[in-house]
Amino acid sequence: MKKIALAAGVLLSASFSPASMAAESKDSQYLSDWWHQSVNVVGSYHTRFGPQLNNDVYLEYEAFAKKDWLDFYGYVDVPKFFGTGNTPNRGIWDKGSPLFMEIEPRFSIDKLTGTNLGFGPFKEWYFANNYIYDMGRNNASRQSTWYMGLGTDIDTGLPMSLSMNIYAKYQWQNYGASNENSWDGYRFKVKYFVPLTEMWGGNLSYIGFTNFDFDSDLGSDNFVVDGRQARTSNSIASSHILALNYDHWHYSFVARYFHNGGQWNDGVDIGTPQGPIKSTGWGCLLYTSDTADDAN
Repeated sequence: MKKIALAAGVLLSASFSPASMAAESKDSQYLSDWWHQSVNVVGSYHTRFGPQLNNDVYLEYEAFAKKDWLDFYGYVDVPKFFGTGNTPNRGIWDKGSPLFMEIEPRFSIDKLTGTNLGFGPFKEWYFANNYIYDMGRNNASRQSTWYMGLGTDIDTGLPMSLSMNIYAKYQWQNYGASNENSWDGYRFKVKYFVPLTEMWGGNLSYIGFTNFDFDSDLGSDNFVVDGRQARTSNSIASSHILALNYDHWHYSFVARYFHNGGQWNDGVDIGTPQGPIKSTGWGCLLYTSDTADDAN
């Protein structure tokens, strides 16, 4: 699957693939294959994971798999691969980060133990992980974060796929922030896929995922400007996708809302060239993709 994206405010650490969400649907064309991958060109505009708005055009490898006890999604980005972006943005060719990656492996506890642990609406349980790594050029530009916890798939009784994960976070490097090398906070993640209707010869679906990060010590450190904390103990990144799928082509519109993106406090002026921090607001993503042969 190849994807050409024109983005605004999403995808730098997006844990999202329309195909991977569709794979959770009983009627999905992806269930019969094991490994799915794509090479993507992504254009992002006004991502809010740091204190400054960031624009970029970069190369991405993306993959997802669902087989037996493994449920996997991940991607690897090569930032600013095409040399295009705004002033604060740096990447592989201009002494910025040469690689950014995120993986979300979940391991089925039910299948690994041979035990049906489902009850009520909870169909299956997982040991859930979400690992984020930014290679950077030095400690001040490097991140390594591991979320680990429990996940489940939920039977809603509707034509809808729903999964939830709750994690504890261990923070190694974090761009020099005060919470490095410590257990620091939690993340709650919810994902959902809803088939809507047939339209223009394709299938229209609504896909979404939201990350709630909370209870971090970062909001109580000594980074104070004019009496206000520059960092926060919580953040939200919520993506909402309309996907129009054909046999070989997929078109999507994505809107993502950031609240305290990257755990930065909106409106605090820490002296960056863009002025006060802009960590809260909306972005959007437009992209199209064509499906290539998958490895089995």
